[in-house]
Amino acid sequence: MIKKKNLVFLGPPGAGKGTISEALLAKEDITHISTGDIFRAEIKAQSELGKMAKDYIDKGQLVPDEVVAGMVGSRLAQDDCDKGFILDGFPRTLPQAEMLSAELEKCGRSLDGVIYFAAADEVLLERLTARVLCKKCGKVYNKIFMPPKNAEVCDDCNGEIYQRSDDSLDTAKDRLKVYHEQTSPLIEYYKKQDLLFDINSVQDKADVLADLLKVIA
Repeated sequence: MIKKKNLVFLGPPGAGKGTISEALLAKEDITHISTGDIFRAEIKAQSELGKMAKDYIDKGQLVPDEVVAGMVGSRLAQDDCDKGFILDGFPRTLPQAEMLSAELEKCGRSLDGVIYFAAADEVLLERLTARVLCKKCGKVYNKIFMPPKNAEVCDDCNGEIYQRSDDSLDTAKDRLKVYHEQTSPLIEYYKKQDLLFDINSVQDKADVLADLLKVIA
């Protein structure tokens, strides 16, 4: 049984937050919350916030922080969060972190910890550019963790292996640049609140999970 149950997973793209979320959820009965899932649920339910978000999305605009925070707050107020939650992908900026604090206060909850998955940029760039796909059947490979037997063709259908443009080195560098500018200030923000716990994410998944379980035990 873990003691720290209300968590934010923080870290750069490619640090493995999603992978470790899945591994933790397989062991612990807590709720995983991602903004993408919330958007889909609120829009499907045609809630007021969902209608507002859909309006922005349909116009090709970013959904304002206030709307996103409101949807996150609505999700956190649901009963399944009583047993604990992982917030993955929110907050991404200091204003969002402040809004999250307000939403948590509204629903009588508080954070137990912010888990920072640390990794050097060179490792992250290698991970972020490792995904390749089959043009014919769509099978996904990872050049580091699950490469095709032949780098040029698919194991299953002999289709051509290619890389999507959003997995390119330039795109990966842009994603890390945005992270360093907008999200990394949250490290110091949560450190000052004694909520931050560092995890070395440049390890095998089992070791990262073991370190995480020690932190939240």
